[in-house]
Parts: sequence; structure tokens; C-alpha cells
Amino acid sequence: MKVVLFCGGRGTRMISDIPGGQLPKPMQLVGPRPLLWHVMRYYAHFGHKEFILCLGYGAQHIKDFFLGYQETISNDFVLRAGEVELLSTDISDWTVSLVDTGLDSPIGERLRRVRPHLGGDEMFLANYADVLADAPLDEIVERFSAADAGASMLVVPPSNTFHCVELGENAMVGGITPISEMPLWVNGGFFVLRQEVFDHVPEGGDLVADGCVELAKRGRLMAYPYRGYWRPSDTVNQRLDLDNAWARGERPWALWERA
Repeated sequence: MKVVLFCGGRGTRMISDIPGGQLPKPMQLVGPRPLLWHVMRYYAHFGHKEFILCLGYGAQHIKDFFLGYQETISNDFVLRAGEVELLSTDISDWTVSLVDTGLDSPIGERLRRVRPHLGGDEMFLANYADVLADAPLDEIVERFSAADAGASMLVVPPSNTFHCVELGENAMVGGITPISEMPLWVNGGFFVLRQEVFDHVPEGGDLVADGCVELAKRGRLMAYPYRGYWRPSDTVNQRLDLDNAWARGERPWALWERA
């Protein structure tokens, strides 16, 4: 299936200054490659190699990355008589469409603007470009395919470290529970969508606040609860944690390395 990735947000909590402009969040490095690459490798591992990148802020950095892609950075190779012989490749069998979807467009509007690139596909995948997980995508897709629903979203426990406090009479505390252990779930991305979603995303709208909310009201939104590895990368510290984990060899999201 085609994979739509939202790469156009400003990501103001993580952008960094580099010569020639600020580097957008999807291009922040984790190990030798940007976040976006890790997300794409995850989908490619499951056989989904047709990508539609919704560009906006920092689009040129993403275009330059693919136009000047160097396979030798993350693949072994043999140098023989000045010629490079790759022993493996990353993206040689990928199709990547890079589409301008507006500088400040909401995610729903970005999705609307790439609809022509989906062709006649009834089902497709979509995700943010900065969330890493080891979720079983094949199982997620299989469940959705068999269900009567217009959209599916991964839901995960809240990832922050706050505690919920239960108050009794006279403000006496009756219990303290980590929020991650509460019966609460948050949007984790990793959407599987049918074309039906476009019926509920208005011009300038949002995928979740408009499309998913309306589908939920109609009983057309399903969830895949997941308590496995899932990490966002919204801030500099979160990205550094991922980078340090990669350096230590602790990268459960890199399913392609286990193949």
C-alpha cells in the first residue's frame, strides 16, 4: 500500500539552525540517518515502499536528502578499482513522491492535497514523520482489512511521567497511580485509512480533530491498542534519547536489522 507521511510541520520545539536555514524535525539525525528515513525503513520492512511525502516547512532539505542520497552511509560496500559495489541497499526499490502541501497547512489539508497521488487505491497508510515503533504493521493492516471501518489508528498509553492523584474527603489522598498505568490511551499515529476519510476532512481541516472524530461518531473508527515500543520525537531531548539508544545498539524500531 502507499504510505503518506506528514513532513511539513514547523516542529518549533526541535528545529535547529544550520547554514542555509533551519533543519526541519523529520531531518534531525538518529544515528547516521534522519528520523524520516527510520520511519520509511519501518514501512519498507513490511513491503510498503511507495511513499508520498507531504512537504511544507524545510521542504528543500528533504528534497536535497533524496536527490543526493548516499547508499554508502548505511550500507556495506566493496571499493574495487575506484568503483563502488554495494553489498546492500536502502532505497533502490522505493518510489518517493515529494509533494508541496503548503507551508502552514494542517495535517488534514496536507492529506487532501496528496489525494490525487493515491490513484484508485481504496486503502492506504499514513503517519507522522517523527514517531518510531516496533508495532506489528502486518497485523494492524490485516485487522483493519477485515473490519467494517473507515480508519484505524494506533493508540498507546500516555508516555509522560506524571502521576494521577485520587482525592478523598478533606483533600486526603486516596491513591497515586502513574498516568501510564491508567486506563487511558492517546493517538500514536500509524493510521490505516480508506478513501472514506476524505468525506470527513474539510478544506483546511485536521485528520484527527475532524476526520477521525467524525468517523468515531459514526462508529467507523477502530483502534489498535499497543503497549510495546513506541517513542515520539517532539523535543530535542526525545531525539537525543533516540540517538543515544542507536549508539548503544538499543533500537527496537529497526525491525529491518533483524531480518
